[in-house]
Amino acid sequence: MGKNVLIIEDEPNIIEAISFILSRDGWDVATHSNGHDAVDVVRSKQPDLLILDVMLPGKSGYDILTELRAEQGTADLPVLMLTARGQNKDRELATRLGASRFMTKPFSNAEVLEALRELVSN
Repeated sequence: MGKNVLIIEDEPNIIEAISFILSRDGWDVATHSNGHDAVDVVRSKQPDLLILDVMLPGKSGYDILTELRAEQGTADLPVLMLTARGQNKDRELATRLGASRFMTKPFSNAEVLEALRELVSN
């Protein structure tokens, strides 16, 4: 499996931080910052892995994940969900909808790298 990752996140500082650490680790990073057309962007970019924020303008990460899991081409795409809301109900919902991993903000660079490496090795 390759190392192409798409980050769908609306906070510029998080996009910059994750993009930097992943690029430095050899990943090819693409970014997008709204939920309106996120599913279309995933379809066109065809990433090996998706980092998806829960709270996005236009459409929630949960809704995006639901759409992706319903399509044959993206049903098995590894998805790391990010959220500032780390309550158990949020984690349970993400898991039920098909998230591969769930991580709360703030997170360490090492945590993100470890999670992505684990997801692409599965």
